[in-house]
Amino acid sequence: METKEILHELRTKNGLSQDALAEKVFVTRQAVSRWENGETVPNTETLKLLSKLFGVSINTLLGAPRQVVCQCCGMPLEESLISREKDGTPNESYCKWCYADGRFTYSNMDDLIDVCVGFMAKEGFTEQEARAYMKEKLPQLDYWKHYEQLSDGGEFEMFKAQLIDEINALGIEGLPKVEKLNALVGSYVNLPYRLPCGDTVKFLDDNATYLGCELECEFGGDRRFGVLANMDLILVATYEENGKDPELVIYKKR
Repeated sequence: METKEILHELRTKNGLSQDALAEKVFVTRQAVSRWENGETVPNTETLKLLSKLFGVSINTLLGAPRQVVCQCCGMPLEESLISREKDGTPNESYCKWCYADGRFTYSNMDDLIDVCVGFMAKEGFTEQEARAYMKEKLPQLDYWKHYEQLSDGGEFEMFKAQLIDEINALGIEGLPKVEKLNALVGSYVNLPYRLPCGDTVKFLDDNATYLGCELECEFGGDRRFGVLANMDLILVATYEENGKDPELVIYKKR
């Protein structure tokens, strides 16, 4: 779609008149009308306001004229995978796995490569091919080229270490010692748990990014542990392959 169609669809989808939209982004109704007629397009500052208002990237507002990739891991970015700032503004430089709530989730390139290799193996790459590709690709991306300027000086790694200590201190029987947490998008790990009454409930936010890992039970068997955490909660569950038949072990507010 063109910008004029995208803006019209977003405005009507959000129940806004042209006057109401104009007021929210500090322009006249005539300016909105010209956008939707294709006579003009919003300027850069107005595009930023529209991006924040509608929760979509500027690239999407412009009809996706360029391919956007995460500048941390190199993943092609569709709208649903674009990261968000703390205020909800889209940040189209990074994916949800690499940047969440104003923080980068990876400070060690080798850790990121290990995670990417696992995903690429499912796409038919050998481990050697995937690792060689990522070792060549990552140093070319903005985050790693400017790591010293962009990183938080190890603050997020300290937060992850604190979470790991809290999880291990729970002493859950059969759960191996947690040593590493990776970024996981809520929609991929938000499993439905069955309540005693028969209803099912989900405890996570599909749009949020969590830190977590999957571990085999120390007692063997087919069930695995899934561990998820963020600043607000710790969740531990068990399930069979591909998240089948999940059972909640603990849900703890931090």
